[in-house]
Amino acid sequence: MNNNFGKLKDLVMSLEADFEKFYDKNNAAAGTRVRKGMQDLKNMAQDIRKEVQDMKNSTTEKK
Repeated sequence: MNNNFGKLKDLVMSLEADFEKFYDKNNAAAGTRVRKGMQDLKNMAQDIRKEVQDMKNSTTEKK
């Protein structure tokens, strides 16, 4: 499995405390960190999507 998946999981887990602070304690700064983390997650997911598509296309071309 690709290292990007591990990074994705690590990022999600790193946001857990900020999610709790924002939703349970109404901590606005934690909300800002959650938003930034979610943007990073979106970008990382897009990079993984592109990588998967490129790999898929390269194996299709070889056949």
